[in-house]
Amino acid sequence: MRLIQTIKNIFKIEDLRARLLYTLGIILLYRLGKYISLPGIDPSQLAGLKDQTSSGIMGLLDMFSGGAFSQASIFALGIMPYISASIVVQLLGIVFPYFQKLQKEGESGRRKMNQYTRYLTVGILILQAPTYLLNLSAQLPASAFILTGFFFKFSSVVILTAGTMFVMWLGERITDKGIGNGISLIIMIGIIARLPANFVFEAGTRLGGAGGAIAVIVEIIILFVVILGTILLVQGTRRVPVQYARRIVGNKQYGGVRQYIPLKVNAAGVMPIIFAQAIMMLPIIIAGYASSGSGFMMAFSNMYGFLYNLVTAILIILFTYFYTAITINPVQMAEDMKKNGGFIPGIKPGRKTVEFLDTVMSRITLPGSVFLAFVAILPAIAVRAGITPQFAQFYGGTSLLILVGVVLDTLQQIESHLLMRHYDGLMKSGRIKGRTGAVTAG
Repeated sequence: MRLIQTIKNIFKIEDLRARLLYTLGIILLYRLGKYISLPGIDPSQLAGLKDQTSSGIMGLLDMFSGGAFSQASIFALGIMPYISASIVVQLLGIVFPYFQKLQKEGESGRRKMNQYTRYLTVGILILQAPTYLLNLSAQLPASAFILTGFFFKFSSVVILTAGTMFVMWLGERITDKGIGNGISLIIMIGIIARLPANFVFEAGTRLGGAGGAIAVIVEIIILFVVILGTILLVQGTRRVPVQYARRIVGNKQYGGVRQYIPLKVNAAGVMPIIFAQAIMMLPIIIAGYASSGSGFMMAFSNMYGFLYNLVTAILIILFTYFYTAITINPVQMAEDMKKNGGFIPGIKPGRKTVEFLDTVMSRITLPGSVFLAFVAILPAIAVRAGITPQFAQFYGGTSLLILVGVVLDTLQQIESHLLMRHYDGLMKSGRIKGRTGAVTAG
């Protein structure tokens, strides 16, 4: 079979084989860290924490940490503080000229930006770790704490901070010496780790209730349809033809070659969902840690409610346009075409080209943003349809987009290694399209 032969070809390439084994080793090390609980906490008394993370926003946080959150692990805070810091640094590059200058300085500027991201990550962790400990004290019985007092709190904050920084370092090792984007792979592995258990739970629930095996089959078919739609969203492009002159004499162009500008339907990737969920998470965390809350606060704390998902969808659409506007610059594209003697057939160079590109981006971004919002609220729709909250998380939202994007990017890198050494790629025809930079910074 072609698949078996392709796998054999992968392991024939020494460099690719070494990278794959290195990546698997780092992933194994990361998964082992999940089972190391914080010193001073009895692992056998974590039932209250596991109940809290069975669904809702805490379940989402637990999924991104690969189950470490509910295990009170040294990796409990996961990699998300680093992702949050990366987003903030990216936004600083839009507002402050100093960071804009760093972005244009190439490799040296990138190293400085990464250094600032690490510093900000440590700051976020120092603020987030005590909040996590406060939640532990609220969810666990007093007998679960073998150690108490200032020393326990201080040491736990240091360990949680060091744990996330170590996970970040593991991700960077994968990026440098392994296959794929390390940070993205770590998030994806954490998501996949919970899929088998949640699927078994969902299947057991369905087989024991109305519908039986037919209901399970229908759910699987719907899930594959959603995954296929997400892949189409990630890979969807609109090609704009550009005519480049081979020879220019005076104001006349002779000869020429036609090329295309691929404008992505979803140029913003998963970032709008991350931005929107970061905002929507604030009232949920406040209501979750507070002993009581107002009706308005509780309405925004229900991630499966109508008001929460309506506001989330609106924010995602707005953030999609915002992030697309800062990543796709029609003015720069028009200037580059003009410098290289190119033009869009039927469109005058200069301002008309800028207006045309801006119009095209606005038109293709609208359906992309609406579908992105739809994917984000799919878990709530799935829960309303009777699917368990644990399994509904895999029907959409950030988890599905990360899974699809990371898998496509990793397969693209593997295929590149195969094609460079004159082996057949992973697909019989065409090439796998990834979505570079759409998931995380790293």
